Amino acid sequence: MANTQLFQSFRGRFLAPANASNESRAPAYALTPRHQLAQLAATGALNQTFYADAAEQLDLVKTLCETVDAEFVAKTAVYARQAANMKDMPVLLAALLATRDVSLLAQVFGRVVDNGKTLRGFVQMLRSGTLGRKSMGTRPKKLVQQWLLSANERQLLNASVGNAPSLADVVKMVHPKPTEAWRAAWFAWLIGKPFDEAALPPITQAFERFKRSLASGEACELPDVPFQMLTALELNASQWAQIANAGSWQMVRQNLNTFARHGVFAIEGMDAVVAAKLRDARAIARARVLPYQLLAAYKATGDAVPTLVRDALQDAMEVAMANVPEFAGRVVVCPDVSGSMSSAVTGQRGSATSSLRCIDVAALVAAAVLRKNPQARVLPFEVDVVKLALNARDSVMTNAQALASIGGGGTNCSAPLAKLNKERAEVDLVILVSDNESWVDATRRGATQTMREWEAIKNRCPKARLVCIDIQPYATTQAAERQDIMNIGGFSDAVFATVARFAEGKAGRAGAEYWVNEIDAISLAQQ
Repeated sequence: MANTQLFQSFRGRFLAPANASNESRAPAYALTPRHQLAQLAATGALNQTFYADAAEQLDLVKTLCETVDAEFVAKTAVYARQAANMKDMPVLLAALLATRDVSLLAQVFGRVVDNGKTLRGFVQMLRSGTLGRKSMGTRPKKLVQQWLLSANERQLLNASVGNAPSLADVVKMVHPKPTEAWRAAWFAWLIGKPFDEAALPPITQAFERFKRSLASGEACELPDVPFQMLTALELNASQWAQIANAGSWQMVRQNLNTFARHGVFAIEGMDAVVAAKLRDARAIARARVLPYQLLAAYKATGDAVPTLVRDALQDAMEVAMANVPEFAGRVVVCPDVSGSMSSAVTGQRGSATSSLRCIDVAALVAAAVLRKNPQARVLPFEVDVVKLALNARDSVMTNAQALASIGGGGTNCSAPLAKLNKERAEVDLVILVSDNESWVDATRRGATQTMREWEAIKNRCPKARLVCIDIQPYATTQAAERQDIMNIGGFSDAVFATVARFAEGKAGRAGAEYWVNEIDAISLAQQ
């Protein structure tokens, strides 16, 4: 008689067997090369993660770029910079285009290399030898020259902040030939050559006057330069308060501890001034702030930062979450709180490593969904589902911190689905937020346990949809891409809108196609 365990009857559609192994050596489904590149572009930070080091990520990106067509690489670079707000990854893709298709590079250069930091990164990557060359090449060199010769004074000043290489190094490499007197004087000033101060543009002139006034002890107006240019100077608390008052929303958000250290909040009323800036809805929208950046700022603020300012960060989070949609039907959100989620969300970068962990981002997604969908269920999981009572009326920050405080244990992505099946729960939308490195539920053959549990849900709830948000840049998933399953890499405000369209059945023929088609739809025409 045949083995009934091997040949037991199966209800529902045939499930494709796992065709890959994840970083934990457990069964998984490989994403297509295009989807892998899209996922890496939206999540990869070229730093060490829990399972992969930076060199492995770089090698994978290079391999994928050789596998897919150059036009898709170019479009992915634009998507990663403009939609996903990534920094290093889109520049890497642009640098790879420089070795493969310079005409495509020229089409996307201005949309990817859009500030001084990305310009310096582009030059660094090309000249490192890591991408197969140490010279810039004629066309890339001209593109860098064009940026230098078209940037305004403020853009150049912002670009002058930072090293390895510095903007001065870049100017010496590419030898731009300015036609304007102010630009010629500014480049000479930058690289330490003799210059005519009267020919310098106004902000740089003001900076030179300010340095002389400090040296002589005279009073002088604070110049409107990037604040990093002032940090090496001996400024008093009042001058630091001027910096805080005039600074951009993002700059203030990033330097609350610095302001506290320099006595800004000891000045009467400055806590209210900074708090008002942080709460400004228009400023938040202009800054394109990501919700997890607000969580990072909140977690990083020290005791010297006033409560009023810390509360303003919570208010800013509520503003930033205003575009989180209400999902129709019965919603379940499942944040992964296992041990691997304790790694930094942007990878290990030495002293620059973010204090924000993958578990913080997963918790933030869950808390945001709960805030706008009070009837939603939240099922945090590791080896099994973790019991945790959350109040939908609490702030996003409060619930996110409660979820993120769990942490630990192995990864079992099928656990929340198994619980739903055990309860025979009716669901319409399930959102799984994880690094997808499930191993506790590893199967010996056939489909992953996540797919098995999801299929059982589908038999009971035919219209249900599953969204898997991958926080870390790996190349596999526990849920194979198909009509009712969408795999998304990374997290930004745009993720919520994407999930809403998919939940409503407006994401095209299939979730997987939608994800890649978002990139395919990008026009490479000059803008």
